[in-house]
Amino acid sequence: MKKVVLGVTGCIAAYKAVEVLRGLQKRGVDVQVAMTAHATAFVGPLTFRSISGHPVVTGMFDETDDPEIKHIQLAQWADLLLVAPATANAIAKFANGLADDFLSTLYISTTAPVALAPAMNVEMWGHPATQANVSRLRDRGVHFVDPAEGYLACRTVGAGRLAEPDEIVERALEIVSRNVAAGSTGDMLGERVLITAGPTFEAIDPVRGLTNRSSGKMGYALAEAAVARGAEVTVVSGPVSLEAPAGAKIIGVRSAAEMYEATMSRLDDATLVIMAAAVADYSPIQVASSKMKKKGGKLLLELEPTRDILAAAGQRKNGRILVGFAAETDDILANARQKLIGKNADLMVANDVSAAASGFDADTNQVTLITADEEEGLPLMSKKEAAAKILDAAMALKRKTQASV
Repeated sequence: MKKVVLGVTGCIAAYKAVEVLRGLQKRGVDVQVAMTAHATAFVGPLTFRSISGHPVVTGMFDETDDPEIKHIQLAQWADLLLVAPATANAIAKFANGLADDFLSTLYISTTAPVALAPAMNVEMWGHPATQANVSRLRDRGVHFVDPAEGYLACRTVGAGRLAEPDEIVERALEIVSRNVAAGSTGDMLGERVLITAGPTFEAIDPVRGLTNRSSGKMGYALAEAAVARGAEVTVVSGPVSLEAPAGAKIIGVRSAAEMYEATMSRLDDATLVIMAAAVADYSPIQVASSKMKKKGGKLLLELEPTRDILAAAGQRKNGRILVGFAAETDDILANARQKLIGKNADLMVANDVSAAASGFDADTNQVTLITADEEEGLPLMSKKEAAAKILDAAMALKRKTQASV
């Protein structure tokens, strides 16, 4: 059975923590609740105790029949520490290592994943101090269920409203599942991986367009492998006919322009970026508003270059590892190395897409991993096996980079 410590802090949204508790229980999770003193002013501990079936911890030195040191016991027991709602005060404590109550002491005692669902006034959420604290915690691998926009208790409208309980429950279950699946070998715990996958579709008119034969299988295999190793994974996916990898967040796009915007807007939050999508190099300058009729004779399409997502990411790496793909039909290694250098990538995955076993839509792949210093040719293998090798290489590069700092 999965085990979650639910931390409840002091704001009006504390009443929604009861729904989070019930939602987790309905999904078979064992939940123990820890409340701050201010939280008890909004919801009584008896409510949580009656539902959870466990005593509720409200103070650092609560009397108990258990001889164990409670914050250490819960820190070791939990598969996840989930704080919902998380106030600006709690977030500041966690970010700065302050441990002046049970919940903040529990936070710095646990090695389990931590997820925070903030709730506060819109100005408090947007304040530079709060955003700096959130950024610091994200960098440490803390997960966030970001607040929604809506009508707040202070009678204002804006960002700061606690995410819906169902969303918090689903996110918590995703994190716990990744952690349990990865076990003690989850070398990607705390990593936030951004992957592009599949083709793009560049419209000519409402029914026709330019695309390619990419199936998205390689990108989705990478997402599945990264989730299994404990990473938080977001996939920016072109139109594919694949089932979404369990535990990964899928952002569906269609055109190269949409993929560019979706990728670049999420780049800064990623610690590892893998560009596995087959993005169109050109797009029609004009898109007909109605279906173009066949009139005989030639049809000329005027095309313009699309924005280069890999190159743009390379210009904004800021220390993160960037992996690109080179799908080639001739001079495979030379073209891939040129792309590695030209796009400022750290690792280039080169493959011959004219080969039936490693081309588009195949279930197998034969790739060469190219870095600034070496090339490693891999034998023909399943895309799942290839994904593991690619992640191994990316993580090795990350460790090498960190060791040199």
